[in-house]
Amino acid sequence: MRNIILSIIGVVLIVGSYFIAKRLIDNKKKPKPVPEKVVKTVFTDTVQNGTIQIVIPANGSLVAKRRVELYAEVQGVFRTSGKLFKPGQEYNQGENLIRIDAAEYYASVQSSKSNLYNSIAAIMPDLRLDFPDVFPKWQTYLNGFDLNKSTPKLPEMTSEKENYFITGRGIVSNYYNVKNLEQRLAKYNIRAPFNGILTEALATEGSLIRSGQKLGEFIDPSSYEMEVALSKTYASLLNVGETVKLNNLENTEEFSGVISRVNGSIDATTQTITAFIEVNDKSLKEGMYLEANLNAKSESDAIEIDRNLVLEGNQIYVVRDSILDVIDVKPVYFSDSKVVLKNVPNGTIILEKPVPGAYAGMLVKAFVDEKVEQPISEEKEDIKKDAVTKSKKAK
Repeated sequence: MRNIILSIIGVVLIVGSYFIAKRLIDNKKKPKPVPEKVVKTVFTDTVQNGTIQIVIPANGSLVAKRRVELYAEVQGVFRTSGKLFKPGQEYNQGENLIRIDAAEYYASVQSSKSNLYNSIAAIMPDLRLDFPDVFPKWQTYLNGFDLNKSTPKLPEMTSEKENYFITGRGIVSNYYNVKNLEQRLAKYNIRAPFNGILTEALATEGSLIRSGQKLGEFIDPSSYEMEVALSKTYASLLNVGETVKLNNLENTEEFSGVISRVNGSIDATTQTITAFIEVNDKSLKEGMYLEANLNAKSESDAIEIDRNLVLEGNQIYVVRDSILDVIDVKPVYFSDSKVVLKNVPNGTIILEKPVPGAYAGMLVKAFVDEKVEQPISEEKEDIKKDAVTKSKKAK
């Protein structure tokens, strides 16, 4: 009986082990889940070639077109005038900018003019006797001689004898000596060469001015120039007189300028050419930083896209039957964010924005805006209301 019971238990254990093992084996053979194909949604655009205006960006600071650096050519004390010599002070043309004390020098000029007058007066009796024909003109010159005015020009000498006589008496040398002193006397007063404003003042009233000392800067605030450096490839495209659009860094103000000059040589170090843009606007100030957009040329049969869409080897992605592919293109011009391309056929569907991880053969679908539900017309609205009313009556 014992052996029979043990045998039955052994058979049960063997059968149970068989079924447990089979269940474990079946669980291992479950099919692995198949990953779903992910189709990326991309923004696309259809190519339509046209004429693209290539605009060259440039920037620079404004400098007054007419500016004068004021230097002293004489020495003396800076005297007060009608206006304070301070930055921001406006002056009209011909007004005194700087007045240096010239009392001592003025006395020496008057002394020289007096000597010239005396020299001419001393030869008048000889002229009356030896040269009666030229005596009247010298008498007229002497009568018009005024020590308080600029020395008049000497009468024209009509004969060699008259010339030898006048020159031998030292009249000509004394005259030019006086004119030289008068020219130097005029340098004690520095006048405004044009209507403008003082932008720098390096001297104060009452201070001693020395010869060669810089006194300040004077500019005309009505006209400015901006110097820009462009690549030598655009040298032939810059035309004097062409209109240029400018704006400030914040893009809050726009100005209009004109190319006034183009340098005739190319910088050997940077291989750039310098152009000067003239701008006239009362709101501008010297030193203001502006950005300019120069119209270089028009490129026909071309498109303009984001620079990030161009791959290495001058290729771009296109969409063909929901699959990405690449085609060769010809870049014409690169800017900071855009590129002008040629050799892209019309009707080609290209990417409008870069796709991370994109590759040729990638499955994609174009993004389509969901159509907004159209509003129901008044007639349909009435029909709908009638249907609702009939339904209520039936109930």
